Amino acid sequence: MARRTPRTSAAPRPRRTFGDFVKAFLAFLALAVLVFGVPVALASQVGWPLPDEVPSLDMLREQITVNTFIHVLTVVVWLAWAQFTACVLVEVKAAVSGFGMPARVPAAGASQALARQLVAALLLVTAGAASFTPGLSQLGQALEDQPRPGVAASAQLTPGQQAQQAAQDRAAEQAESDRQAAEQAREDGTKFYRIQPPEGRHHDSLWEISERHLGDGRRYSEIYELNKDRVQPDGEKLSKASLIRPGWIMEMPADAYGGDLVQMPDEAPQVSEKVRGQILEYSKSGDHPQAAADTSRGGSAQGGSGTATGAVDTDTTQFVLPKDWATQDRSGAAQVSDTAIGSADSGASAAAADDSSFGLPEALLASPLLAAGLLAALGRRRRTALWQSAMGAVTGRGATPPPAPTGEAANVQDALFVGADPAAVRRLDHGLRGLSEALAAASRPLPTVYAAWLAGGEIHLQLGDGEAAPPAPWQQGQDHTVWRLDQASAEAAPAGTTAAPYPGLVSLGTLDGNRLLLNLESVPGMVSLTGADEDRAAVMSSIAAELATNGWSDRLTVTLVGFGEELTALAPSRLRHLPGIDDLIPVMTAESRQRSSALGAAGHDSVLTGRTGHAQENRWAPHLVLIAAEPTEAQAAELAALGTGAARLGIGYLLGTPTKNLPGAVWELEMTSDGRLLAPVLGLELRAQTLPRAQHEAVVQLFRDADGQTGHDPNPDPGSAPPFLVDVTEQGRPAVYARLMGPFEIIGLDAPDPDRAALMAEALALCLLHREGVNPRVLAAALWPRGVGDDVRDALVERLREWLGTDPDGTPRLRSGAAGRLTLAPSVVSDLDVLRSLHHEATQGRGARNPNVRERMLTDALGLVRGGLLPDRPAGRYGWLAHEIVDAQLPLLVSEVALSLSEHQLGKDRPEQAVAALSSALSLSPADERLWNELLRATHATGDTGRLTALAATLTTRAAELGGGRGLPPRTAALLDELLPSWRGDGAAAG
Repeated sequence: MARRTPRTSAAPRPRRTFGDFVKAFLAFLALAVLVFGVPVALASQVGWPLPDEVPSLDMLREQITVNTFIHVLTVVVWLAWAQFTACVLVEVKAAVSGFGMPARVPAAGASQALARQLVAALLLVTAGAASFTPGLSQLGQALEDQPRPGVAASAQLTPGQQAQQAAQDRAAEQAESDRQAAEQAREDGTKFYRIQPPEGRHHDSLWEISERHLGDGRRYSEIYELNKDRVQPDGEKLSKASLIRPGWIMEMPADAYGGDLVQMPDEAPQVSEKVRGQILEYSKSGDHPQAAADTSRGGSAQGGSGTATGAVDTDTTQFVLPKDWATQDRSGAAQVSDTAIGSADSGASAAAADDSSFGLPEALLASPLLAAGLLAALGRRRRTALWQSAMGAVTGRGATPPPAPTGEAANVQDALFVGADPAAVRRLDHGLRGLSEALAAASRPLPTVYAAWLAGGEIHLQLGDGEAAPPAPWQQGQDHTVWRLDQASAEAAPAGTTAAPYPGLVSLGTLDGNRLLLNLESVPGMVSLTGADEDRAAVMSSIAAELATNGWSDRLTVTLVGFGEELTALAPSRLRHLPGIDDLIPVMTAESRQRSSALGAAGHDSVLTGRTGHAQENRWAPHLVLIAAEPTEAQAAELAALGTGAARLGIGYLLGTPTKNLPGAVWELEMTSDGRLLAPVLGLELRAQTLPRAQHEAVVQLFRDADGQTGHDPNPDPGSAPPFLVDVTEQGRPAVYARLMGPFEIIGLDAPDPDRAALMAEALALCLLHREGVNPRVLAAALWPRGVGDDVRDALVERLREWLGTDPDGTPRLRSGAAGRLTLAPSVVSDLDVLRSLHHEATQGRGARNPNVRERMLTDALGLVRGGLLPDRPAGRYGWLAHEIVDAQLPLLVSEVALSLSEHQLGKDRPEQAVAALSSALSLSPADERLWNELLRATHATGDTGRLTALAATLTTRAAELGGGRGLPPRTAALLDELLPSWRGDGAAAG
């Protein structure tokens, strides 16, 4: 949400009653007696606790008298007094500073609680108490409301059921605790706040409400917990802390203060009757327990996740869940609650989706492998398109970056970045390829793998049959059908050179944080997927998109039947589309025969045999068929015949249909309306991984936008300016200037705290490279790839806003725009912004009409280039740049500037200046064929044949770099033939 500029005026103080002053006076007396009276009494009546002489061993042999016992008790009392005094000092310090929570004094739970309440009561007559105490009415409540031990289940439970039972117990205990706290608060005089309508473009937020009325924005979670899942006047509910709506009512903690609070509905003359009635009705909703977590999480006892194994009628396969999976390390790029995933996957409304995670779709946030594949493929596509636009045009110019996505496409792109877990993809890919290499070295075939579980950082492979001991570093799992690779070994595994052994693995969903990947290639027959049309489509889209872009498959064909023609844009080399089942059957019949004959000729019993060793050929790549069409009875029979024995051929079939008990389907999956994927025969109940229709269309749009940049417009529209242009005149001097090309340097700001300097610089660089705005969750994922709390993220944003300061008109230079996106003011500029603006002004602005202005601007632009983009990146930082295309854009932009300047200088008959400009650009883009060709022309224009010959020799020695290993590019070789016919006779290799 957008944030309001901090107010300069103090918040209005709350009105205090006579009772408050009485409590404050009594608290003062109690503190005076305990802090000052106790030591005075002890010193005067008993004496100081320290001995008058140095203790000796003889003292231990003395007889214990009443005086000795009194002295021991006196020391204990002195220690208790010292501890209590320390608690008072800590609480007073926290109250006076007004920042953060008080530090904990060791072993002083009850003492510190008493000190906190007394100090709070003393300061109750001032606004300072509101920032650190829940109110006198809760004295001792923190000690009394400790969670009670849960009731132990009498039945034997599997790990999944135990985790589910524990979660339900915790939820019930928390709900009861929240109910009691809410009831107590109402008895003490509950306070309410009504969300105000937006002022201009500013919308109220829980953070700001907490900042104004609780003294600390980080206490927003207290307001959220008091109000979540309670029906608001418009019938909606607060389900996410990131969005609230005008007119909603918020119950506030007891220590809230401020003039716009309403104490109780019947004591609110300052509000209208309508609002008073709404508050009264809302206050009644708080006496019910908070909504518990989804009880379906992890599955039910009947055929759900609690079943550890499940037998398949047509095979002896059993899916074994990883041991201790309920306690596995769940660290990852994106972890969201099962409830949130379920609401998104079950087709929640677009408004509900936008209400969460700053507008990011939860379905993609909860799909780290899918997001990683899509993000990597999108980056490759954009880079390829960018270079093609630069190299493939007739003029050899005009590299045009893809447009910045907007709307749902922008949200999906951000969700891909936040949700992606490339480390998990790397572990899976390296671990599987390493297993293949180890088995090949031992002359052992690949075992049949039906599924893989990703449990934290570990990999568990579910084998088809019992196998011998796995090769190191793999270990045997809980039984002979499971092989396991621990996280350390998976992370240490090098990138193998062998073919991907199990490219048919694809994510189906999660079970208490553990992700199941089904190997569609190995299923002994067809897999059917039933459920509502929309739910099935979301699962099928997710499977197709992941198979098209995942990082653990290098040779794969996926045929989409009856759906997803637009998805072929994701990977045209992997995906193909057929309209219906009638088109599929003859194709697959012929391919099945061909594969069977090839296996027989090679002497292999299955494709797995031919996927290791020296027989790694394309014919052993899997072919997965995803069908979203209702088959007729005859078609179902033909598909069943094709599915029989398809596993040994490397062919897998997944058929999405509303019909259950489909002939030939050995495994049946069912997608429910609440986002669960059921497989009773396998003993599984998963939280399904989906790609809902809105995100499906946005993903396709992202790839189409990238592909749309492959062409070159020789007549660019002068009005098609970059999204952000800088005033390059003297009047446009920025307030803050950052140099990103070459060593990072910031001008116009004081140096930040040295401990946070690297973090602040990286955050600023990310915002500078995204002038369209940065989603706060994207910022957090970029700076802390392993995850971070919202409070830390929000604190960094506030710290960055404070560091950047404000413009002369008082406007913050770091702003929160639409959907909470962080944007920089035009007064904060980078050298990359200036470079783009100078190039645009020189080629499409004033320089297009005035050659002198053109020369000056191009020269100034080239002078800005001190090196590559952020070359001195600290270790472990700026990993997000791997997903950007700015590293590819910068060299091409510099090449455009140098080529334009060279053309201008050659037109003025100044070849030496043209050579200098091109040589400068080649230091940043040494493989740009256009620069070398223009450098040949400029050098030839100098008339120095020896210099041209030396340049030709340099080019021939770098032929592999320029021609991709195929020698000099044909265009460059032809140009040399024209400019220096003797270059071949001099022994230079043309390639």
